[in-house]
Amino acid sequence: MTDPAIEVRDNPDEDRYELLVDGVLAGVAEYRDREDRRIFVHTVVEKAYGGRGLGNRLAKGALDDALARDLHVVPRCPFIRAWLERHPDYAARLVG
Repeated sequence: MTDPAIEVRDNPDEDRYELLVDGVLAGVAEYRDREDRRIFVHTVVEKAYGGRGLGNRLAKGALDDALARDLHVVPRCPFIRAWLERHPDYAARLVG
């Protein structure tokens, strides 16, 4: 059995990061941009993909991309906020 191909990509037309598993949309992290801020508002992973740590992959991929773009992260989404609390190395870029 081979490991699935996992990809996190920004879809700016939909204002969200998408989590793809073997090319199938498995989850999203929605955001709103305001000036130099990326405000994360909602994150969901489809139930069929639950329990595999994919939400963590989605959060990390989305946050890494936002920070690489020199955007300040505003975690309004409870999942993203909780992820950031577990990863204090990201805390320096938080706005609120």
